[in-house]
Amino acid sequence: MSTWFSKSLGDGVWSFSMTDQVKDAFLPLFVLAGRPLEMAVFTRHESEGRLHCEVVAYFSPAASVVAHVLNAAPCGKPARGELDLLAGEPGCWPVLFPDEE
Repeated sequence: MSTWFSKSLGDGVWSFSMTDQVKDAFLPLFVLAGRPLEMAVFTRHESEGRLHCEVVAYFSPAASVVAHVLNAAPCGKPARGELDLLAGEPGCWPVLFPDEE
């Protein structure tokens, strides 16, 4: 399975409550799965020419259950640039982005 998922968490200023919801949904499933490095959620502030940016969450393929719970949509793998790790182990970077050091 290699499908990534994304979900808009809203305006950069107002996205904090949504990021907490993502973490709350992710953590129990992450622990139950044995804390795999392949399971992670990232965020990025994206503006695409708009005045205000929106925060978009990207769920790795191993986090698909969490993505489905939160109604995230399938998407392509995001580029690593400007991603922040929201949930998961810090050691996930080279596992999920091996060609983008």
